[in-house]
Amino acid sequence: MRTDRLLKFAAVAGLVVGALALAEPALAQIATGPVAQAAPGAAQTSGALTQALGEVSGNGRPLSLSLQILILMSLLTVLPSLVLMMTSFTRIIIVLSILRQGLGLSQTPPNQVLVGLALFLSLFIMRPAIDEITKSAYTPYGQGQISIEEAVGRSAKVFHGFMAKQTRETDLKLFSGLAKAPAFRTAADIPFSILLPAFVTSELKTAFQIGFMIFLPFLIIDLVVASTLMALGMMMLSPTIISMPFKLLLFVLVDGWALTMGSLAGSFAT
Repeated sequence: MRTDRLLKFAAVAGLVVGALALAEPALAQIATGPVAQAAPGAAQTSGALTQALGEVSGNGRPLSLSLQILILMSLLTVLPSLVLMMTSFTRIIIVLSILRQGLGLSQTPPNQVLVGLALFLSLFIMRPAIDEITKSAYTPYGQGQISIEEAVGRSAKVFHGFMAKQTRETDLKLFSGLAKAPAFRTAADIPFSILLPAFVTSELKTAFQIGFMIFLPFLIIDLVVASTLMALGMMMLSPTIISMPFKLLLFVLVDGWALTMGSLAGSFAT
């Protein structure tokens, strides 16, 4: 029972973190308003966490401060993997990495910039889902209107719907067959144990397909430059040095960053 309560609290903690990260009105009020105005929001968040920690303890009383900090610090090691695997982050970071390799730039943009782009584009894409979780689960739970089980169930339903829409049917059939699970009547009947690996596999396939389409024109430029240098007898000169300015010029002329980011965001439209 204690393990179940800890798992439920982990889900609610992730819900709290995601809701706070995208709650723009509350963040703006805290950043620009006086301390007196920011206090109610902070008290509401503290109340939600205290309620969750109280249910984890099993006796209705909150855990000690040191134990609360220990649990929260432990959750920080789990939440990043959940964010990576259950959102659009995986597809975006892979496509951006392939784009950098296609341009022939090994360290430009640096990894921190690519991760930042992928993170904020993921927040943009996942904003409707996070807003729905905030409205239907986090806010009612923080106000004491629903239980922690109901909050977890509502938030899980939103993520389940997002992943189900982005998962290929062939991948679902693959993992359903491996798990020897019966046929599912609707997408809502698919358990997370099958949906999550199918979603990640589908995201990898889609990311490599998009990356191939992006990499192809750069490959053509490399072939043309290499053939030209070979015809001129300049075999000692690296084709990469000559082709890189042409690839950068092409990428800038077609407004490549806007096309890439727009295409990635549009690929999640349903």
